[in-house]
Amino acid sequence: MEASVKFADRPTGWLVLTGPSGSGKTHLAVAVANRCIELGQTTFFIVVADLLDHLRGAYSPDNPVSYDELFDQVRNVPVLILDDLGSHSTTPWAQEKLFQVINHRFNLELPTVITVRGPLQRLDESLRTRIELVQGFSHVYQLGQYNTRLARNIGDLPTEMQQRMTFAAFDTRGRTSDRDDRVSLELAKAAAENFAANPDGWLVFNGPRGSGKTHLAVAIAAECLRRDRPVFFAFVPTLLDHLRATFSPDSPIRYDELFEQLMTVPLLILDDLGAETSTAWAEEKLYQIVVHRHEARLPTVITSAFSQDELEEAKPRIGSRLMDVNVVLWQSITAPNYRDQRRTRRPTRGGGAPGG
Repeated sequence: MEASVKFADRPTGWLVLTGPSGSGKTHLAVAVANRCIELGQTTFFIVVADLLDHLRGAYSPDNPVSYDELFDQVRNVPVLILDDLGSHSTTPWAQEKLFQVINHRFNLELPTVITVRGPLQRLDESLRTRIELVQGFSHVYQLGQYNTRLARNIGDLPTEMQQRMTFAAFDTRGRTSDRDDRVSLELAKAAAENFAANPDGWLVFNGPRGSGKTHLAVAIAAECLRRDRPVFFAFVPTLLDHLRATFSPDSPIRYDELFEQLMTVPLLILDDLGAETSTAWAEEKLYQIVVHRHEARLPTVITSAFSQDELEEAKPRIGSRLMDVNVVLWQSITAPNYRDQRRTRRPTRGGGAPGG
């Protein structure tokens, strides 16, 4: 709020507002526009999707405003406010036009306000490098929280799980005498700790049920939450139930609210992919989430009992995204089901169960 008032009274540099829907980004952007106009500043406010539609329409010979005239106005207006960047349809043409506008204003240091639904990571890298924090020029503020009212029961990680499934409690011995199985547990734990320290790209744990996949995913989530990084943790079959329930007129959560959070939350953890009932609708929803987060390079952790070949065969569209070695790291656990072994052995002191 204070930064918006300061910018409105003396527009300099760039003001970037990020956050989920309903967090007040557009409200502040409109307030800035109104204040600038009151002070005699020429200001252009527009939703990015509408801007692109107007630019396309300007090619028509019947349009009263030429393309060059509109494009020049957007690039050079004294104060430009772009609302909802990143929610437009992504095409090479749209990306090129937006980059030309943003790059031009960046180079000339023209006062600009930009609102982004979700984290900046969802934007194309060429745009993000111009928008991210540049000392003394660009100032980025996050409004609201990703785990708000709609995630009190959906996406939250129960405290009991956080306390039980820690890195310290993960038993890399796995109650197995097989050296290769133990090595797989050690490598999986190391990969999880590295990801938790710096969430980047995607991490997929696959292996038998009860081998520790969920344990490591929870430990990652808990570490990120400890650092105040928003996390959405979802058991896939239950998540799909929640999505279906949002279509009910009595649902306190709108479908678009929940779906947007899945698409944009800084860290999404999908537990037990493949355990859900396979329907065309479920496959489509999961595919949309995976594609969006893959293209936006948003950190994501997935656990699955499927092997790479099994997942690619069962879910070819999703599987093809998960085979991208430039984004996705697969960490296979070969240790057998810890829970089954524990039933036949007396409890031992020391390390805890891998779980998951």
